[in-house]
Parts: sequence; C-alpha cells; structure tokens
Amino acid sequence: MRNKQQELLAAFRFRHATKEFDPNKKIKDEDFEFILETGRLSPSSIGLEPWKFLVIHDQELRNKLRNVSWGAQGQLLTASHFIVILARTIKDVKYDSDYIKNQMINVKKFPEELMGKIQERYKAFQESDQQLLDSDRTILDWSIKQTYIALANMMTAAAFIGIDSCPIEGYEYDSVHNILEEEGLLEEGHLDVAVMVAFGYRAKEPRPKTRKDKQEIIQWV
Repeated sequence: MRNKQQELLAAFRFRHATKEFDPNKKIKDEDFEFILETGRLSPSSIGLEPWKFLVIHDQELRNKLRNVSWGAQGQLLTASHFIVILARTIKDVKYDSDYIKNQMINVKKFPEELMGKIQERYKAFQESDQQLLDSDRTILDWSIKQTYIALANMMTAAAFIGIDSCPIEGYEYDSVHNILEEEGLLEEGHLDVAVMVAFGYRAKEPRPKTRKDKQEIIQWV
C-alpha cells in the first residue's frame, strides 16, 4: 500500500501544464484508451455522466480552434491527442428530461416504477437545494463542474503512465461554440463547451513544481 501511495504521489509531482509537446512522439492507442477509460469511469453528481469527449484529430478543425484559443497555441500544434470536453445542457440534465430517464432506467438499471419518486427528488435538488434552475447557464455550469472530475482523473491517469497533459480554458467561448456547432458536434443544443485538454510528451523539462504549504490550505475543525 505504501508503494502505491508513493507511485500516485510521484504521478502528481510529474504532472505539469505542458505548453509544448514533442510532435514526433505519439501516444500508443492502448495508452490513450486507458486515459479515456478513466474519464468514462469518473463519478458525477447523481450519476448523470453529463459529458462527451471529442478527440480532435482532424488538422483543419485543430487549426480553426487554434485561431480562437489563445491558451492552446502550442498545444494544438504539437499535442499527440487533443480533447474538447463537452457538457450536457438543460435539455438533458433537467430533472424531467428524457436523458435522465434513460440514464436511470437503461444505464443505472433502476426499476421504471421508481421514476416518479426519482424525478420528485431531483426536482427538489435542482430547484431548491442547489438552485440550479435559475437559468440555462446555471445548470450548464453544474454540468461543467462534473466534467472537471473526469478531466482531473484523465490527467492523473496520464501522468501515472508517464504521459503529459495540459488543461485549457484560454479560448473564446462563443467562437469555439460556433465552430463546433457548425461541425454538427453539439447535438442541436444538447451539448456545449466545458474545457479542453491536450496530451502528449513534453518537449522540455519544466521548472520545479511549486505549491502552498499544507498549513495554508488545510484546516481541521
């Protein structure tokens, strides 16, 4: 167990936000499938899995995204694999949606006769407990928060097997949205842009990792 702990901590110390990758080094298919699987197996609020992972291999599409993504200039040119993570919108994650019904019955295998009680519970959760239905953006942001769990798990999994990554929020939201919409990738408003992430192998060694001391960020009460 101690060895496993140290191996995992070593992965966290290895990981850094890689700005430029070695374009000549490509991730093996089985290694990238492993990374994607850790995203697929990630937890999400009420088990909705409100995400989709777009693996952007098409160079023309990468170039379009690069024109409107100031934070991905080096990564889109050099990364072995580049993902745009999408989050499900109010059309899918509102308590009475067909998506939730399908998720509960066909994915989570809940008895269909429980759907009335499930919807009642989720309605209270979204309306009053968390106030997620104030606007379409509020509930989209809730979905986006879930995608960051998958994002973190994929980056940690990559670091664990010696693969670099970089999470990216530096892009023009409206422009990226429009590009993906024109490509027919947002499923007619059921999906929207959450975050980007690049994977590959570092072109050069980063500076040493820095973090606050534990005493500054941990409080026992």
